[in-house]
Amino acid sequence: MSDSLKELGGYIEAKRPDCVLAWDVTRGELNVDVAPANIEGLVEFLKSDQTCKFSTLVDITAVDYTGRAKRFDVVYHFLSMYQNHRIRLRVSVREEQMVSSICEIHPSANWFEREVFDMFGILFTGHPDLRRILTDYGFRGYPLRKDFPTTGYTEVRYDEVEKRVIYEPVSLVQEYRQFDFMSPWEGAEYILPGEEKDGAEKGTK
Repeated sequence: MSDSLKELGGYIEAKRPDCVLAWDVTRGELNVDVAPANIEGLVEFLKSDQTCKFSTLVDITAVDYTGRAKRFDVVYHFLSMYQNHRIRLRVSVREEQMVSSICEIHPSANWFEREVFDMFGILFTGHPDLRRILTDYGFRGYPLRKDFPTTGYTEVRYDEVEKRVIYEPVSLVQEYRQFDFMSPWEGAEYILPGEEKDGAEKGTK
């Protein structure tokens, strides 16, 4: 499989040198680094070319590298059911840089791109309806960015007792967690669930 993927990677680079910055086969998967301005053209090529035929968009996501000038990688996963191949495309962009939408080529990209926008704040030009999809109206910030705070925001929920929407400040408490890095059968100062009766019987003997 790796030989066929290497052959495919070389073929794509030869056919679209304007799009492909680099490519490699790692752990049996073909990865292609794509120039941001040419992602739309490469996706169209991968779908229509008879050697590739990557007709199925599996997922679009992103990765946040906070210490890097090009902070985000927008990652696309495609499947060719005709050739039984998978490919991963990576586009590196700066924080305020926009990426071309591929909704016209793959309509299923609509919600994937909305999710990436909602979670990471990456804008997709040409998207027909780019708005938040998972967070609430008026939500501030982007939850999957590594600098997003875990406390200090407001939780919105419906209260069954009061029959209305409740706004409460979010506070993630960790004090209740006890970590025991020794053997799970030795050294623990707390009683595990189900052992209360056993401890009481030992105390009476």
